[in-house]
Amino acid sequence: MMNDMRKALSEGKTVINGWQCIPSAFAGETLAGAGWDGITLDMQHGIMDYASVIQSMQAMARFPLTPTVRVPWNEPGMIGRVLDGGAMGIVCPMVNTEAEARALVRAVRFPPLGTRSHGPARAGSLYGSAGTYYKTANTDVLCIAMIETPEAVQNIDAIINIEGLDGIYIGPGDLGLTMGLPPVLDRREPEILNIYEQLIAACRKAGKWAGIHNATSSYSIEMAHMGFQFLTILTDNGLLYNMAKSEVDKTRAGLPGV
Repeated sequence: MMNDMRKALSEGKTVINGWQCIPSAFAGETLAGAGWDGITLDMQHGIMDYASVIQSMQAMARFPLTPTVRVPWNEPGMIGRVLDGGAMGIVCPMVNTEAEARALVRAVRFPPLGTRSHGPARAGSLYGSAGTYYKTANTDVLCIAMIETPEAVQNIDAIINIEGLDGIYIGPGDLGLTMGLPPVLDRREPEILNIYEQLIAACRKAGKWAGIHNATSSYSIEMAHMGFQFLTILTDNGLLYNMAKSEVDKTRAGLPGV
């Protein structure tokens, strides 16, 4: 089993991540052709269910990228299912405490690091065999905790130092919302940017990395210079809407008599 995105992150490199919300294998295959280092399939706020996640991972399998899944919640049943289905990483929402982070690691890792049940189904045939997958999964599968609240920020040192947790991922919308601010991406508030610096510093001290969801490539580049290594640019439906609206507006503006 080889997880190229994990390898790049461990070497201190920056990766560019796509985000799929549309429950369509064709959408996943099309998105995968854009050259991302990885794609996260979203079961929390995306419109994807288990079947569409598996179908999309099958469709994008011919591309050299790492498929991860944002699960609906910190719940071992679905975490195990998507990993058995071939996901090479878990992005888990709303991890606020050390106890919640430890529960996430237990669900992602096989014994002795965790309590994940063995039955790798599709993952076993993709990444070796059912008899060998468990030997490499604990070191190859990415385990990522989302930091989205002031409580999580306060507990970051305890969270990030847990063995088996690879990194954190900032949800700017919920982080702002839980601080009484609008739930938007590409934030500029000084208090938010100070939190970003605090989180990056904690990750560096622990030898881990930080990721963030962005709306634009220009802001993503700024975040990379700040120290984020895992950069997501919008979502498939967001990119589709932006491109479509841009072309419609430009065409309408150029029509005669308008």
